[in-house]
Amino acid sequence: MADRPPDLSSRNPDWWRQAVIYQVYPRSFADADGDGLGDLRGLTQRLTHLAALGVDALWLSPFYPSELADGGYDVIDPRGVDERLGTLDDFDALVGEAHRLGLKVVVDIVPNHTSHLHRWFQEALRAGPGSAARERYVFRPGRGAQGELPPTDWQSVFGGSAWHRVADGEWYLHLFAPEQPDLNWDNEEVRGDFRTTLRFWSDRGVDGFRVDVAHGLAKDLTEPLRDLGALGTAGETALRHLPPGSHPYWDRDEVHEIYRDWRKIFDAYRPPRMAVAEAWVPGGRRSLYARPDELGQAFNFEYLQARWDAAELRGIISGELATAHSAGASATWVLSNHDVVRHASRLLLPPGTDPDAWLLTHGTAPSVDPAAGLRRARAATLLMLALPGSAYLYQGEELGLPEVADLPTQVLQDPIWEQTGHTRKGRDGCRVPLPWTTTGPSYGFGPGAGWLPQPASFAAYAVEAQTGVEGSTLELYRTALRLRRKLLDGETLTWAPDAPAGVLDFTRTEGWRCVTNLGTEPVPLPPGEVLLGSAPLPGGGALPPDTTVWLA
Repeated sequence: MADRPPDLSSRNPDWWRQAVIYQVYPRSFADADGDGLGDLRGLTQRLTHLAALGVDALWLSPFYPSELADGGYDVIDPRGVDERLGTLDDFDALVGEAHRLGLKVVVDIVPNHTSHLHRWFQEALRAGPGSAARERYVFRPGRGAQGELPPTDWQSVFGGSAWHRVADGEWYLHLFAPEQPDLNWDNEEVRGDFRTTLRFWSDRGVDGFRVDVAHGLAKDLTEPLRDLGALGTAGETALRHLPPGSHPYWDRDEVHEIYRDWRKIFDAYRPPRMAVAEAWVPGGRRSLYARPDELGQAFNFEYLQARWDAAELRGIISGELATAHSAGASATWVLSNHDVVRHASRLLLPPGTDPDAWLLTHGTAPSVDPAAGLRRARAATLLMLALPGSAYLYQGEELGLPEVADLPTQVLQDPIWEQTGHTRKGRDGCRVPLPWTTTGPSYGFGPGAGWLPQPASFAAYAVEAQTGVEGSTLELYRTALRLRRKLLDGETLTWAPDAPAGVLDFTRTEGWRCVTNLGTEPVPLPPGEVLLGSAPLPGGGALPPDTTVWLA
């Protein structure tokens, strides 16, 4: 720990451009008080793990007061801390300890919607149709003779209609769960309140923000509201079938005015606060969110969704680097997060596999060999960490955790399970509490059982089981991040012109090289000193399948 460089963010406002940022899902990280939910004190006690890992920052998923209708993304008070997770004093202690260890702190902000328990929404229900309180949200009368039909055919991301009827007959919009009513960003009171929220957390020392559903704030509420027809059931894929910026509620051009306003707040701090957009939009549109006068960075989800295929990945990598460069931003890379099947399992699924259908079989059709999945995941990680730009890690991937696909349906808490009529299990399998020790009722997560059950196999993945063990996934991450910190400079790469089929081979500006064999047969290992490999290398100068090496 003593050799960790000091926090130089005040002299390097662009620290985020090539940072490694570790996502913490707080309810599943560490439980200090024994109630089964992870909390801020538990996280603070475990921050030395992140510092020893070698990441630059932690991104904290929502910790705000919430009834957990959507895992914390149903926010009751955006300037508070859920009492089950701690207090504002606990949050301040967390930020202070993180900064002492040289770690930045990024928090989630959820601007598209609130909880239905938010004081504003409760006021809107009491105030009735036509009130100023309802103007903060999207309320509309229904269609049909008695207003019994939803105002439009818009669909919720979680399944079913995006409209919910209240007792007085009006309907409100919820693009996610019914407990998450959408805000009306045409309302100046809404805009002003979020300015207050951004300043509130920035004043408490937060270094940046991850913006949830960044592409969903602006909506075309011109009467009459537009139906989407057949595209209404296609979810966000409708973006690809409508003129850019014209979808009634996704990725509208007007959303960028909001982020230009936010940038003025970010830049008023020293150093400026960074931000990254969660925007599920095509690359050309994504770059708009990443412009320097807006959020500065946007997640590249094409990379996360890509198959384990050299040609496909090369195209996505080249496209993302070009897109980021055009926006004056840096590229982003992510393999796992709180919304998707963990990549130690996902990358081994055959092409065309529907992850939702796979989860419904409890991960048995097809079955995934954990050892083979982990080998591929390790290769994918070293490839990602060699790319120019920011790498976002999800808690537990440094342990090689697979998806817990066989969670019993009776323990599921993701609203997707109920809202889709039990046709999608949802995201709980990647949110199972972390194992820290090889024994105990929750493998060191807390003094008792966790809010989701952990499989017995988690003992072998525990931090305790891997620390100091040569070749373990945890030690691979630690070594890779330590090397990356020394090697990284510049934001470009050069593809090798003679790479065999199925191989990704590129050189960084600094003179080091990354080679990944995504094929099914060994290939010749290029010359050079092997700095690090994702798996042991056999003799004879060959690079086995599902293996990445860094070469000097």
